[in-house]
Amino acid sequence: MAQDPGKMKAYWKKNLKTLFFLLLVWFVVSFGFGILLVEELNTIRLGGYKLGFWFAQQGSIYAFVVLIFIYVYRMNKLDKEFDVDEE
Repeated sequence: MAQDPGKMKAYWKKNLKTLFFLLLVWFVVSFGFGILLVEELNTIRLGGYKLGFWFAQQGSIYAFVVLIFIYVYRMNKLDKEFDVDEE
């Protein structure tokens, strides 16, 4: 099945845009909140724990799982938009 090269280029462009955005969020949550802003966030408590500590230990993991689901949802939507889905 031949695909239009222009259409596939647009597909990959949107795919890379999604990846870049999600990786940016991943970086901000893990490195920014867990390391760079840990002292400022530790002034806030969440469930009895300092927020900076919580992000470094658990919050970044929760964020990663959410990002995986967002990526799957977005890619399924993108596949249907460009008619490259498997259904």
